[in-house]
Amino acid sequence: MTIDSPDSDTATLGTADLDAAALDAAALDAAALDAAALDAAALDAAALDAAAADETASAGSPALLADESFAVPADEAALERAVTALRANGFIVRVVDTVADARALLAELLPRDREIFTASSQTLELSGITADIDESGEFVSVRAKAGPPTPDDLWATIRLGATPEVVVGSVHAVTENGQLLVASASGSQFAPYASGAKLAYWVVGAQKIMPDVETGLRRLHTYSLPREHQRLQERYNQGSVIGRILILEREVFPERGTVILVREAIGY
Repeated sequence: MTIDSPDSDTATLGTADLDAAALDAAALDAAALDAAALDAAALDAAALDAAAADETASAGSPALLADESFAVPADEAALERAVTALRANGFIVRVVDTVADARALLAELLPRDREIFTASSQTLELSGITADIDESGEFVSVRAKAGPPTPDDLWATIRLGATPEVVVGSVHAVTENGQLLVASASGSQFAPYASGAKLAYWVVGAQKIMPDVETGLRRLHTYSLPREHQRLQERYNQGSVIGRILILEREVFPERGTVILVREAIGY
């Protein structure tokens, strides 16, 4: 006859309880790990959302700092290559030493009996050319005749200079292969630049001479745009974007397009 130990059932139950507790602890640990994994996933998602938001916010905005390497005038060899290529592509090219020389030369070249449209340009404003044409009364200014722009009719402002007899402006890059690159938010100056005007004059600082189109496009995005963005922020509390880019490869109409290259920097 077997006599059960009085502690045998107690011992058996104690082991079962311990096993259950161990299972419960393992389940709790698993739950904790799952919760931690979910928390990590949530943090990762939040980080990804924040990164996406930053990318979205910056997609339409230029960098805060402009690449100042694009502010340095090209050397004489690069300038000569650009001059040669521009002439081969049908442009008339005049080279001057200073901004004052460019202003004086343009005053000699511009006709007094034809309507002249001044494209929005820091080169023209800073050099005094805009004031010479629009305010002196010496020229037939499209802007002067039209009066102040109408804030509530943007399209009227855009159409204003679409087909003048003469357009005066600048570009954001000139390549050593003889191409002109212009960036714009609305593209309002593109019509007269491309073909709307019978005569076109571009005043361009030598810092805009680039080896090729690829470098010219990089200049547009990393120098011209940030500078314009900053100017508009300071003056109007609004930013700028590049909405359109025009590349003039060649001038097919004889004597139509004149590029005045200035050996010193002007505009951006």
